[in-house]
Amino acid sequence: MPEIRFPDIPLYKGWGEPMRSESTIEGLELIEGAIPAGLEGTLYRLGADRQYPSGRTDDIFIDGEGMFHMFRFHDGQVDYRSRWVETTRYKLQKKARRSLFGRYRNRYTNDPSVEGVHMGTGNTTAMFHAGKLFALKEDDLPYEIDPDTLETRAQDDFDGQFKAQTFTAHPKVDPITNELLAFSYQAKGDATKDVAFYLFDKDRKLVNEVWFEAPYAACVHDFAITDEWIVFPFFPLITDLDVVKQGGPFYQWHPDQEVHVALVPRYGTAEGIRWFKGPAASAGHMMNAVHEGSKVHLDLCFYSGNCFPFFTTPAGETSPTVPPILTRLTFDLEANGDGYTQTPLLRVPCEMPRTDDRYQGRPYRYGFMIVYRAADGSSAIGRIDHETGELTTWAPGPGDAVQECQFVPRSPDAPEGDGWLIMPVSRVSKNRSDLAILDAQNLEAGPVALLKLPVKVRSTFHGTWVPAETLASGAYPYKLTEAA
Repeated sequence: MPEIRFPDIPLYKGWGEPMRSESTIEGLELIEGAIPAGLEGTLYRLGADRQYPSGRTDDIFIDGEGMFHMFRFHDGQVDYRSRWVETTRYKLQKKARRSLFGRYRNRYTNDPSVEGVHMGTGNTTAMFHAGKLFALKEDDLPYEIDPDTLETRAQDDFDGQFKAQTFTAHPKVDPITNELLAFSYQAKGDATKDVAFYLFDKDRKLVNEVWFEAPYAACVHDFAITDEWIVFPFFPLITDLDVVKQGGPFYQWHPDQEVHVALVPRYGTAEGIRWFKGPAASAGHMMNAVHEGSKVHLDLCFYSGNCFPFFTTPAGETSPTVPPILTRLTFDLEANGDGYTQTPLLRVPCEMPRTDDRYQGRPYRYGFMIVYRAADGSSAIGRIDHETGELTTWAPGPGDAVQECQFVPRSPDAPEGDGWLIMPVSRVSKNRSDLAILDAQNLEAGPVALLKLPVKVRSTFHGTWVPAETLASGAYPYKLTEAA
């Protein structure tokens, strides 16, 4: 058997040390406060862990096998479970008892024994739609996951309706209409410029499909939606297949290229697409988009340069670190030019933005995100009030960090932002995690409940909350209500 030894690099030190294990904990210890009455459902989270060392020193934190995490709230307690997403890649490596796949998304660096096998890790986002739970990674099709056991089921192409080769890691499930909006980039294979937008109804029936071509083979990690328009930003993190074939990085940063943004008609065709352009910049995550008269506003964590500095320029140059600033890009459909305006919404760096999901694509007031990342790794959760510009925060303490939060309405028809924020907390000094529940309208008061995990939830990128009623029926019960 091959020797198992992880490379001596910062990625695998301290909190980044791989867990490589599955856990089941029946009833987390409540160490502060009380779980809110009526909070019944499941928080699903998904992240990356390392099954076996790759033997490389250029591994990056967004790579690794999918690890699915489940926090089930029931009868005043919370159970925790974590399980590997058993992709084809995972199963082959488990059998070989070693890593078989090379550089991030570069199939030309894989072991010859897995030539032609898909590299999908299923490690980025948990999605629930029409009674089905999925693990998503944007270079592959969804893997269905059992919502109770987290057992991995088969891959899903929506009964043959989804024709693209890849499925986004950032779909939008509208909990009011129960529609699913999704897309594929490099939709016909690595380095292709093809993009496809899909809209499915509450029963998984295809409503609209729009194919179009991007200006270059970009990384399109996220998108945004409105009532009439779908917003696709193309940033110059570009795939060059010749570079990939030579064993190089899957993306390279091209500061000489412009940003291109496509506004795609939600219920229309490719002929109705409107294009806008701006200076080189990037973003990983969108907060929301809003359609207002002749204008479309996109709120995102905007980097004035390269958001992924581990992807170098074609000359091998590393980009300077730039902070992500919550920014509003405004596109005027009646303007003569094809440019857009940029308006900062917050002066402190932030990432992993979320909203009250009921207001995705609709006029909204509140946004939630990770703020104040410090040199010691600590961070806070923040809430911005777009009406007043006020930022309120809660921090777990020196050296500790929050992961992406999930908003849960206090009731199905509660006013916007009235409810709970739930998130894993990285207790770095103790090498374990907590689960924090905050009042979304009163972050400064601290957790209304804090639950202890005796294990480390190493990394979760994104997740979703599924009410107990939705798990039973397959449909979200939410409604929109005007704030008092």
